[in-house]
Amino acid sequence: MDDHQKRNLTFFTIGLIFMLSGIEYAVILPTIWKYLQILEAPPYFLGLGLSAFSLSGLLTGPIFGLWSDRSKTTKSIILFSNVFEIAGNFMYFVGYSKWLLLCSRLVAGIGAGAGSSIFGFLTRSTRPEERAGIFAAIMAARQAGLLIGPAFNLFLRLCDFKLGPFVVNKYTSPGIFMCLLWVLLQFAVLAMYWDVPPIGSEEGAAGAVNLEMKREGEEAPLMGSDEEPVNTYRALGTDRSESSASCEMQPVNGASNPFKNFSASREFLREEVVVLLTAQFITLFNQTALETMVTPLTQRYFGFGELGNSLMYSLCGVEVILGFFFVRWLSSKVADRAVLAVGLVICCTACIWCLVFLCNPRGGYGWELSAFIIGVFLQLLGLPFVAVSQVSLFSKVTAEKTQGFSQGVRRSVGGLATILGPLWAGGLTNNLYIMLGMMLALLLMITVMTALSYDRLTEPRAVQCEHSSDSGG
Repeated sequence: MDDHQKRNLTFFTIGLIFMLSGIEYAVILPTIWKYLQILEAPPYFLGLGLSAFSLSGLLTGPIFGLWSDRSKTTKSIILFSNVFEIAGNFMYFVGYSKWLLLCSRLVAGIGAGAGSSIFGFLTRSTRPEERAGIFAAIMAARQAGLLIGPAFNLFLRLCDFKLGPFVVNKYTSPGIFMCLLWVLLQFAVLAMYWDVPPIGSEEGAAGAVNLEMKREGEEAPLMGSDEEPVNTYRALGTDRSESSASCEMQPVNGASNPFKNFSASREFLREEVVVLLTAQFITLFNQTALETMVTPLTQRYFGFGELGNSLMYSLCGVEVILGFFFVRWLSSKVADRAVLAVGLVICCTACIWCLVFLCNPRGGYGWELSAFIIGVFLQLLGLPFVAVSQVSLFSKVTAEKTQGFSQGVRRSVGGLATILGPLWAGGLTNNLYIMLGMMLALLLMITVMTALSYDRLTEPRAVQCEHSSDSGG
């Protein structure tokens, strides 16, 4: 099997990983509210349960990313992290108490931290011009999981039997079901995942020769292409030829330690990086806050149960998948920063709609349901635009050699948002004006920040060489 086939199978396996994460979310979210009520948990436990998963991912993401940057491997990291997914979902299945349920989400969240290693691998294995399309496809795989998940709920909700000392019902069955799926994924990773060389461009053959020469200790420059080497980035206001020439020797001299002379402040405290991290935080904060609000809201106003919520999430999945494929096509025609700006405008419009029509619904059941559907539609419409563009831009304005760690930081910022979002919404389900008002204020802030920094959101921009810290770069 050649590297091209291995690369395709590896990308397919990554898609499976993200699909399973979507399925897990879709089968657990519609039932966890009732599950907690059966275990006599107070209402705020809903926010705690949803945030616990994100807390683990926040803490472990940079660690897994650091591991992958130093080892240049991701397969072992994925296999290790999936063990926590298996254990966490089994704990969710057991679910004797509200505290065990909370701990189950904490343990399962550790497995989600491997996403930073995966995004780092994808960055190193793709060209900048194709990266947004690859990211869109991977994110669409997660949304496919969100779409498929409710279909599994249709039969999981019919479970009513005992498995030894354990009760299997519509609330515990998602845990054992996901436990089995993650076990099967372990075998898929063992069989179909390879840490293939980061080649994937037209000059793949020349790149393979150069990689072999490096292994033999020969210091040979990259040949066969006029493009910049993978560890260089264009910079505004610098001598580009001098920067490129000095960086060409870096992969040979510093391959053993990608963090030699690494500076977190130089890497992350740049205007364009701060804007993208802020966009990551605000969009995920708003998304998780709305997701937390939706289940109690549909129960209160529309009488939705587990089946109604599962069907709603299924329809939402269809919209988001179509949105990701549209963004995948659009990213080949339009710059990432333009896609980001469009997405933020749509998100602002969605939040304004919800603030006006959902906080104090009037006009009867039909109008209230229509207003709710439009609000959800607009919110989901903007999600693919923002999600794909900010991930793609972030991978291009940060150093490729430390991409796993950088993606871990980005995902930790997102993890913090997914912790605070449910906590914010969980306590304000009866005060939607306050909840949505804050969300709108945050969206307007990041929209203004993006507009002011629009010219700096170019890709790639910063030269990242290991010796650059000596010159203050």
